[in-house]
Amino acid sequence: MSASAIELKLKTLPESPGVYQYFDKNQRILYVGKAKNLKKRVLSYFNKNHDSHRIAVMVKKIAEIKHIVVDSEMDALLLENNLIKKLQPRFNVMLRDDKTYPWLCIKNERFPRVFLTRRVIKDGSEYFGPYPSLKAVKILLELIKGLYQLRTCNYDLSAEKIANGKYKKCLEYHIGNCQAPCEDLQTEAEYNAQIEAIRKIVKGNFKDSLNNFKQQMQDYAEAMRFEEAQRIKNKIKALEKYQAKSTVVNPKINNVDVFSIVSDEGYGYINYLQISHGAIIRSHTIELKKKLDETDKELLELGIIEIRQRFKEHSPQIYVPFEVDLGEKTQISVPKLGDKKAIVDLSTRNAKYFRMERFKQMKIVDPDRHTKRLMAQMKEDLRLSEEPKHIECFDNSNIQGTNPVAACVVFKNGKPSKKDYRKFNIKTVEGPDDFASMEEVVYRRYRRLLEEGQDLPQLVIVDGGKGQLSSGVKALERLGLRGKLPIIGIAKRLEELFYPGDQYPLYLDKKSETLKIIQRLRDEAHRFGITFHRQKRSKAAVGTELEQIEGIGEKTAIELLKHFRSVKRIKSATKAELAEVIGPSKAQKIINHYAQES
Repeated sequence: MSASAIELKLKTLPESPGVYQYFDKNQRILYVGKAKNLKKRVLSYFNKNHDSHRIAVMVKKIAEIKHIVVDSEMDALLLENNLIKKLQPRFNVMLRDDKTYPWLCIKNERFPRVFLTRRVIKDGSEYFGPYPSLKAVKILLELIKGLYQLRTCNYDLSAEKIANGKYKKCLEYHIGNCQAPCEDLQTEAEYNAQIEAIRKIVKGNFKDSLNNFKQQMQDYAEAMRFEEAQRIKNKIKALEKYQAKSTVVNPKINNVDVFSIVSDEGYGYINYLQISHGAIIRSHTIELKKKLDETDKELLELGIIEIRQRFKEHSPQIYVPFEVDLGEKTQISVPKLGDKKAIVDLSTRNAKYFRMERFKQMKIVDPDRHTKRLMAQMKEDLRLSEEPKHIECFDNSNIQGTNPVAACVVFKNGKPSKKDYRKFNIKTVEGPDDFASMEEVVYRRYRRLLEEGQDLPQLVIVDGGKGQLSSGVKALERLGLRGKLPIIGIAKRLEELFYPGDQYPLYLDKKSETLKIIQRLRDEAHRFGITFHRQKRSKAAVGTELEQIEGIGEKTAIELLKHFRSVKRIKSATKAELAEVIGPSKAQKIINHYAQES
């Protein structure tokens, strides 16, 4: 990656939580870091002089930057930990396994114990986490122990030993922390019901436990035991704030390759996540150019084969967002729920961010290609017969029916063409009638273009729902342009797109570029119209003030404003200066009026 390529990469990094990786020219890993905002964090390495000689040396060696997007800062922290231990970058502080993050364990045994551990042992026990801090696990354990009475001893509570009376009740029983299953004072079914409730809490399903806490708090309050009620209230607050798990790591997901795809009319973007021992250890995205309108399924199959060959990976299990055919040797899974689905979703997010990055780079390096791609995308999204290189958008503006005006803004190749903007005073409509006003301005605009032989747009947009759209269609019909000039309406509340004669609106993805262009058009038309409306109201208000002077009419007020530019200057003008414009008689009336006012 050249210096210019690194500069381009820095401009297009996402402002999202994630992990960044620096590589040297020989593709050796230099550094792994986490960030709440990837763009700001990575830019900080290149935008200042570093006091640390070590950092300065590292920055000089950076030849390539890669990143992985995650859901939260906590996920970034955990992923950073996994990658550092796996890749052992030269400039990172090494992490020892005995100092790794804590887990919560539900032991695989009769009357299972629940405890904190830093070691994951494959003995059938359940492990939840990892957690970003010891405090987080301790808070959760305290909550669990406050709600449920669990054993803490490490006895082998087999049915035979309990029946033979091998164990005796301990202090934990006498202080109310345990129900003594060791002496058969609690059944295994009762104990396991508690464990199931704990699983729900740890997995983030707090509903049952919160309801239980709230009921306990209510009972204590009704019994006038306010200290106990306050203690339960504090636990409710802690439980509500607690985030129980991470989407980054799950020890049950082991030796798995995860693939996902996002695509547009010309390219497919395939992301690969490699999972080893429950952790992400590699993320890579490739771009495939479409040749024959290949489907996402065809592109994903091709991409999986290419990536697995490139990295020489042959994991026996693959997670994908939909069914693919890769032969009989590989197990293909399409997760629908839980952590497996979450990891596929994370892969899809990384593919989307890569696509966005490519678009930003394309916009900087090859604006023509970006425009062609954007126009093709809009043509497909909006179901048009040709690319909308010339779009016009209309908006009405009036306040309580006063000074009604309208605006028409023009975008060419997805960008504003301000020299082509037009504003309209409403002439044939009385009162606040948006529908009739829309029909008037659309008719006037395209009658003039037809009379002058100018090119018509490939798309007309009216700001409003079905009513405004119907008015625009009527105007086109009067001009013989219905069916020849595409027209749609956009409703503000849900960003619905309405088509003539179509009962149901079109909904575009909220993040789609097509919708963003339409929103920009709508907002620009609104801004332009409001500005014109304010100017008109301001002039009307000033003119009205002058017309209140006895003997000064509308024509005289306009002449004064043209010459002096403002009422303030008129007030401060001498009689001689005023007389030059409107004569001595009227000049004296103005002098007298403002003298009385003062």
